Parts: sequence; structure tokens; C-alpha cells
Amino acid sequence: MRSLEQGRHLYLDCFAGIAGDMFLGAALDLGVPEEVIRGGLAGLPLSGYELVVGRRQHLGISGCDVQVRVGGGRHEHRRHDEHPHEHPHEHPHEHPHEHPHEHPHEHPHEHPHELQPGGGGHAHRSYREIRTLLAASSLSSPVKALAERIFERVGRAEAKMHELPLDEVTFHEVGAIDSIVDIVGAALAVDYLRPSRVSSRAVPVGRGFTRCAHGRLPVPSPAALEILRGLPIADGGAELELCTPTGAAIVATLAESFGGIPSGRLAGVGYGAGDASLPDRPNHLRLLLIDDQVREAAETEMLVVEANLDDMTPEWSAYVAERLFAAGAVDVWYTSIMMKKGRPGLTLSALCAGGQLAAVEQTLLTESTTIGLRRYPVSRQTLARRSRTVSTAYGVIEVKEALEGDRVVNAAPEFEVCRQAAAAHGVPLKEVYAAALAAYRGVYPPPRGAGR
Repeated sequence: MRSLEQGRHLYLDCFAGIAGDMFLGAALDLGVPEEVIRGGLAGLPLSGYELVVGRRQHLGISGCDVQVRVGGGRHEHRRHDEHPHEHPHEHPHEHPHEHPHEHPHEHPHEHPHELQPGGGGHAHRSYREIRTLLAASSLSSPVKALAERIFERVGRAEAKMHELPLDEVTFHEVGAIDSIVDIVGAALAVDYLRPSRVSSRAVPVGRGFTRCAHGRLPVPSPAALEILRGLPIADGGAELELCTPTGAAIVATLAESFGGIPSGRLAGVGYGAGDASLPDRPNHLRLLLIDDQVREAAETEMLVVEANLDDMTPEWSAYVAERLFAAGAVDVWYTSIMMKKGRPGLTLSALCAGGQLAAVEQTLLTESTTIGLRRYPVSRQTLARRSRTVSTAYGVIEVKEALEGDRVVNAAPEFEVCRQAAAAHGVPLKEVYAAALAAYRGVYPPPRGAGR
């Protein structure tokens, strides 16, 4: 019989965009205990902030509103009302922080300097400093690793745009307290939920321009676009920044695939509130937790249907195999044999489940030249399978995993997707295949002491 191993699918329904605080708010609303987030953040060597959790309504829908108050003041680098700060600063740190605003709310930018233990920090942090901060924390290894991967997404985008080595990139907003809280909080929430799979709708990015201390920048921001390279995006229909670099990094790090809401039993819904009001939709990020069946173990009791053929052309043989697959066969193969009177021939075999037996037999009798067939039961053992997607220079490539329990024992890029990408980019198939494997191993490294 077919057995289904149930998993938890986390879906990012970012119909109004995504920012770090919106993801954290949606996760809390979904059911992640507040003490899990606060307890984890307490393990960071970080002081001078207050995490305020409340409620906010947009178009009559209530969501969880997360604020980070720094030095006693409200500090909200929020999407829609925010100006992008994720840019390297190579000028002195004592520049004024009176950033121009066209926003309805105010948030002081006089960042306190107790950003590091002992109060001796500054508002700009290098990627190296952020890694050191995470390493010095008491966070669990999976949470540290996920938070670092999210920060690295932003860091690599900045390094590329500004032609700097990764460790030399310095951040303003992303390195400040509020974004450290957002990203580490997101990692804590994901670690608590432990989804077997994460997917998202195409990310709406917005359009227009926004202002920062250095002038007007286009929306979406260059950093957000670089982070989302290779992933599905949409305009979003708003003259606002719908996706921040922090939000983009969370999506790019977590989501394995993009598309519509997956099928399954809806186990939970969470809404994370944005700051601005949108005229055409509630300004929330919605997280859906769905009990799906992502790992499907195939039936163990099967049937083989076969016939010996000595009068069917090779062209027909390929066609008959296609028709048998269409009829429900899970595998079809030919075996060279010697038939009566010394004639070379073929055994055409098809493997199917009992429910497809009639259709497979009918196809074999009508589409091939045989006048009879035989059938017999067989038992088989298979590994569970799962598909993931990775981003490469040649686009998003699907990688198929074979699992024994929770252990991945084999992973291979999907041939047809690689073939299409190779043709589209004019490169050898083996280059696309190698790039997909390298990207996969970078995102899903095997546990220590285990092989793929």
C-alpha cells in the first residue's frame, strides 16, 4: 500500500510584500511563542533595545505588529515608509543622520552607541563583525547558521554592487540593532516551526523612487534586486517599496520553490503588519502552515506486465513505451532476447500498480504487435523523494532528492530543466548540471560525517 509521510509546508503569501519585521510578526501570529523569540534574542551579546509586540489593523484585518525601540525611542526601518540603508559606508561615521523623509511617521536616527557589549559600538557594522556577534551568542547552531546565511545574502549583494570583498562590506540598517533582531528572530521562528518545506508566491517589489541621505534611489532597491536575482518577482502594483533587502534575503534563503498556495490541510495562518496603509489591499505578510505530504513512499507491491516481440520496429518501440507511461506504468524497459528459429527479439516490460493494471495491459495489447502477454507480482523497495530548487547563473534549477528517513542519500539536478537552461544560455549541459549541484551543496550541505 502507498504510505504518505506528512510534513509541514510553510508558505509565504507576500501579497503586500515582505520586510523583516513583517515576517517576525507573522510568525508570532502563526503561533511561535513570544518567549521563544525573546529568549533566543537574550542570547545575543546585544543591548540597548526593546522589542515591542502589539497589534495593528489594515482594512479590518488584524496582524501582529513588531517594533524595535532603540535607546528608548521608536526605531522602525519598515518597508513602504523606509528608505534603504543597506549600502556600504566608506566615509566617516560622524556624519549627520537627518535623513530626508516623506513619511507620515517619525523615527529618530540618533542611534545609541551601545550596539556592542560594553556600549562601545557604532551604528555601522561590517559583515565580519556580524559573524563574530553571532558566533559569540548562545544561539543554537541551526539558528546561528540560518541567521548568518540571511546576512550573507545581503552582504554578497552589497559586495557585488560596490566591488568590495565580502568581509569589508559595512552596513547601516542591516547592521543596526533592529535588523539584527529581525533576522535572528526570523531564524528562531523557523527553527521553532521546523517546516519540511518552504515556498512563496512571486515576490512583489513595488516601483517608483525613495529618498535616502545620498539622494533618490529607484524602487525596488538595487540591493533587493541583486538578492532576488534568479527568483520570480512581480511589480506589485504600488508606487512604494514592497520588498526590503532584509525581506528579500529572508525569502531567497528560505523559499525552495515559488508558485501558488500548495495543497494540503491548513494548520495555521499568521499575519504580520506593515507600517503604511495600502489603498487596495491589507498591508500584511501572511504565513500559511500547511500539513502536506511532501515525502511519498511508493507502493511496495507491484505487477510486471510483459510480452516478447520479434516483429516491431525500433520507432514503434519508443512510441509504445511513451504510451505505457501515459497509461500509468511507473517504469518501462526493453530486454534483448533470442526467440524461436534464432530470431533476435525484445521483451517489453512495464511495472505498474494494481490500479493501473487494466490500462497498461490494454495499451500493450493495442499499441504493440504482441498477441498475448503475461503478468506476475513483484515487491520493491524505494526511497522517498523530494524536490528542491536552487538559484544558479542559468536560472532556477530543480534538484531531486532521495531520502532514507530524514537522511538525503542522493541528489541530482532535473535533466530536462538543465537541458532547457543549457539551450537558453548557449552553454554545455554539463556546466549547468555542475552549477546546480554546486548551488545545491552550498544551500543544503550534508551533515558532518554523512555523504550524499
